[in-house]
Amino acid sequence: MHFDTLALRATHQSDPITGAVVSPLYLSTTFARDEANELPSQYIYTRPNNPTREALEKALAALEGGTVGMAFGSGQAATMTLFQALRPGDHVVLAADAYYGTPALLEQVFHPWGLTYTRVDMSDLAAVQQSIHENTRVVWCETPSNPMLAITDLLTISSMAHDAGAICVCDNTWATPALQRPFDFNCDVVMHSTTKYLSGHSDVLGGALIFRRDDEFTQRIRNLQSLSGAVPSPFDCWLISRGIKTLGVRIRAQTVTAQAVAEFLDGHYAVEKVHYPGLANHPDRAIIHQQMNAPGAMLSVQVKGGAQEALQFIGKLKLITRATSLGGVESLIEHRASVEGPNTTTPQNLVRISIGLEHAEDLIADLAQALDAIG
Repeated sequence: MHFDTLALRATHQSDPITGAVVSPLYLSTTFARDEANELPSQYIYTRPNNPTREALEKALAALEGGTVGMAFGSGQAATMTLFQALRPGDHVVLAADAYYGTPALLEQVFHPWGLTYTRVDMSDLAAVQQSIHENTRVVWCETPSNPMLAITDLLTISSMAHDAGAICVCDNTWATPALQRPFDFNCDVVMHSTTKYLSGHSDVLGGALIFRRDDEFTQRIRNLQSLSGAVPSPFDCWLISRGIKTLGVRIRAQTVTAQAVAEFLDGHYAVEKVHYPGLANHPDRAIIHQQMNAPGAMLSVQVKGGAQEALQFIGKLKLITRATSLGGVESLIEHRASVEGPNTTTPQNLVRISIGLEHAEDLIADLAQALDAIG
């Protein structure tokens, strides 16, 4: 089944009572018992389970080709719950270029609790191997990475993790299952910020974990999800399910535009470097072709100069919105180092661009006038 069809079928569940084509939204926090004090279904209270969330979780598992899906209140809540399922003394190997909130959780929350971690350049396979220890339980990948769009060889890294008795987790937020399915490369858990491409309209917060197997570790996370209440509201789940229906169409159109924008920027005199998996000069072309169907709609640009020039550039834009986040229908741009704060490792001259559904020529014209203004 092609992805577009799968995305529709996974989220299409007609109401068996009314025949409504659009799945109903179950807002109830509690569920009634019958005269014998028995529950007519498995639902008792919305924190452990809700019909609308359950429908989304099944859809997420189907999209990624996994066994179990779990929806969370945010991507950070999903990440945090997975780390909570580990034990003090356990060790995590983390991609050096990863979403800044992931190492922040490890450093500020879990390191004082007893979890240790090592950040490593995942393109350096020897360094990854050296970073895996006897107590390593998780190897956390992110490909393409945020914000440098580094590419990780998932098949090789997952093999290294398994040889050490660890699991391989992949943050697949940027690629989405429309472009990359980590389970095809032997990853064990896939993480998403469903706030981004899966919902796709910048109007809902959410996260997800999808599991290759339904094992003891999976059930431990399910229990933590219920106990902590790190769950999305039914309405948020409904919105994310609605967004998934158009995921394939949206990201396909956005990718075409991103390719045109990246090629324009790559040849501009005021640009130092463009980070985009679709460029012909990308050093990891072989891996990209192996594990991605297309390069996606995210790119980062380093303008010539430093933070001042980068901020001047985005300040001159008229069509592209200066805002955090990504994956929506509108194009967004941000000076990433400013967002990440004083401990950032992101180059000061880098801006991150999320390409939306505007026409490519309009976006290029806006970028051109802004670059010319600082050039």
